Amino acid sequence: MANTTVLLREDIDNLGGRGEIVKVKAGYARNYLLPQGFATLATKGNVKQIDQEREALLKRAAVEKATADAQRDQMASISLTFERKSGDHGQLFGSVTSMDIAEALQAKGYEIDRRRISLKDAIKETGEYTVNVKLHREVTLAVPVTVTAEGGEMPVKEDKKKAKAEEVKAEEASPVAEETVAEEVVADEAPAEDEAAA
Repeated sequence: MANTTVLLREDIDNLGGRGEIVKVKAGYARNYLLPQGFATLATKGNVKQIDQEREALLKRAAVEKATADAQRDQMASISLTFERKSGDHGQLFGSVTSMDIAEALQAKGYEIDRRRISLKDAIKETGEYTVNVKLHREVTLAVPVTVTAEGGEMPVKEDKKKAKAEEVKAEEASPVAEETVAEEVVADEAPAEDEAAA
């Protein structure tokens, strides 16, 4: 398989950051990176141009990182709360997605692309969560997210834990109760044997 050397113009996950020169498969470069403008071929003929472009990209990346650091500091105290319809045990009728989080951040004055919000699966239960927001390749902000039932109530997770704890206590107590019953049965049978012997 043929490889090609390219200069990345944008951060590409699992490949590299803006301004880096990396080797990739020729088809990946030809079919995706170059047409999208995410990279430039790094050939011997355009080394000087590549070096100038790389310097400019690295400067721009440094400025963007500083901006992202400042934005993280500014957003440090932010927290989000969502009210959703839910069942008795905190199961939501619907879910809270990265799109919902992006819209909530936008309502607070922060324009964040939903693809920069790290949420593996949509939130489907009431509770407290932490969602990571990628402000820059090297800058991530942890945003606390609280999901409550309509009316601001937070049912359940504790109720589930209490119910489980009570079940465990009941299971632990039940063998003792069975032993006590067995002893009573044996005690009842013993006098009958004595009477038969008499």
